[in-house]
Amino acid sequence: MSKYGDYVLMTDSTCDLSPEFAEKYDLTVMPMAFLMQDKVYNHYLDCREMTLAIFYNNLKKGILSQTTQISYNSYLNFFETILKEGKDIIYVCFSSGLSGTFNTSRIAARDILEKYPERKITIIDSKCASVGEGLLMYYTALKYKDDKPEMDELAEYVESLKMNVCHWFVVDDIEHLKRGGRISAVTATFAKALQIKPMLSLDGDGKLVNVGKVRGANNVYDALIKKMQRDGYDYKNQTVIVAHADNIDGAKELRKRVKSFVKDALILDIGPIIGTHVGTGMLALAFTGERNINM
Repeated sequence: MSKYGDYVLMTDSTCDLSPEFAEKYDLTVMPMAFLMQDKVYNHYLDCREMTLAIFYNNLKKGILSQTTQISYNSYLNFFETILKEGKDIIYVCFSSGLSGTFNTSRIAARDILEKYPERKITIIDSKCASVGEGLLMYYTALKYKDDKPEMDELAEYVESLKMNVCHWFVVDDIEHLKRGGRISAVTATFAKALQIKPMLSLDGDGKLVNVGKVRGANNVYDALIKKMQRDGYDYKNQTVIVAHADNIDGAKELRKRVKSFVKDALILDIGPIIGTHVGTGMLALAFTGERNINM
């Protein structure tokens, strides 16, 4: 079994963690791509190819974005750069309920290991997305760096934790949900008129589901906090994640309110992969607890 230093902990950029955190905790992050105005951009945590300000301003202008899977060849090349250094890999992948990248990565891993039979790649379907994936990787990276576990031990830790990551999102820009087919045009029209904001979560299969609604902007904070109070495990001693899609004022207000209930709350930006599907203004809260999609 590989020990710390003999393997790398890897995820993809849908985790939406900060580049500083990834560097500090030796987290290897594979970029994911999106298409905007007929050009493909790779999204790295440092947003080197397109800043989030430009991305969300484009969405506000009505410029559409599309997400793409990580290709088989991209996985082959990325894996090989690590394997040829004599290191093994734990790769915690974006939810298979939202993307085909999990299956593609497994095929690429199988094939590249034929060239490096002495090496090992463990691929884990996170069943998480965006800051939920970020929270999973936050705790995993701390354990990886601080405890220096053997590779199989860390993989077991991820598997035991992933289904206890709870994601709650309140969407402000309903048009993107309508385009993605998650709500009907009629529902979107009524929602706008009545100031109703859809509340989304991830189910046990790691799929994004529309589970309810919040009426009025001021009720968003209480709705998210109530989910944490209902489902969170010992949330008073947790570090949770507050996230936003071009809504820093809302995120700061949510963090201010949630901080009185938890150990700490980090603010993260929602990147373009999830931002493509939820649009601007979204607020999110991720914590560990019972994954319960009932309102």
